[in-house]
Amino acid sequence: MKILGSLLAVFFCSLAYAQSSNETIIAFGSCNNEEKPQEMWKEIIAKKPSLWIWGGDNVYAKDGEGAAGLKRRYDKQKSNTDYQLLLKSCAITGTWDDHDYGTNDGGRLFSKKIENKKPLLEFLGIEKSNPVWSHAGVYNSVTVGSPDKKIKVINLDTRSFRDTTFKVNIFDSIAKKQIATYSINETGDILGEEQWRWLENELTGKGVGLFIINSSIQVIAEDHRFEKWANFPLARQRLLNLIASSQKNVLIISGDRHISEFSKLEQTEPAYPLVDFTSSGLTHTWSEVWEEKNRHRIGDLVIQKTYGLIKVDWSSGAPKVILQSRGLKGALYGEQTIRFPIRK
Repeated sequence: MKILGSLLAVFFCSLAYAQSSNETIIAFGSCNNEEKPQEMWKEIIAKKPSLWIWGGDNVYAKDGEGAAGLKRRYDKQKSNTDYQLLLKSCAITGTWDDHDYGTNDGGRLFSKKIENKKPLLEFLGIEKSNPVWSHAGVYNSVTVGSPDKKIKVINLDTRSFRDTTFKVNIFDSIAKKQIATYSINETGDILGEEQWRWLENELTGKGVGLFIINSSIQVIAEDHRFEKWANFPLARQRLLNLIASSQKNVLIISGDRHISEFSKLEQTEPAYPLVDFTSSGLTHTWSEVWEEKNRHRIGDLVIQKTYGLIKVDWSSGAPKVILQSRGLKGALYGEQTIRFPIRK
């Protein structure tokens, strides 16, 4: 019990990192192939985050792979020397996406989703007392910081309950070839009713200065042909309405795409821009460069290996959030600042 108590003390000490500072630093990333060079961890550790958020595709399983294979992959990732240093320096949270869910572009019909849950939660180090162990799916949350500087990270599960979309071939007039895209599921859902109720409840918490919604797939971008919330327009609008009606300070983070970009929606209520910060490709990115439309993009499309850095400045009482797309050798590829209002 003494050992367990010491471990818990270290964990909660990490979560309360912001108590002695007016700045909270959080890092996140996705699309990490455990078989590829793990170059990014030293860069991340150097920024001294108090929390690391896994955005999904934390390892790369073979299509249809089950729990035993995933555990071997997580064990390989966890044994990496530099990742071990990260584990000792900050707290860990996160979710999964399709490649660590167990099947490419998978949804609610995947037969191994129940067995694949356990190795993920063990990899993330989530205590058995956490409610995530007792409900379907892997959605979970964690709150960090001192009473006047609280941040709640809401990790969505966009796989376990997601309805089906189908790939269809279309002729691309620019590329002059057939390409695959996803059909729009006009009535389909992503989260499932139980997770929707949970999310609404998570956004009602008092005393939280900033909510970070971790969605493995992009929420705001709607023009590209790959997986995204816009493939399920009713679900996307429901999420945006829920965020607006919550009257909370919300930032969205996402992964999946092997690129980095900022997407923004101007809102009248709440009165701040809603930003989806995509950071994807810890170990790999696009093999070729092409232009990709995103009507909501601010700044540049970054086709590099990256991680995301979130710096929350509490000095004025309201959170000022600096978002940075960062890479190897200290590279800074993009930066955006959001000034949120003070919330009671």
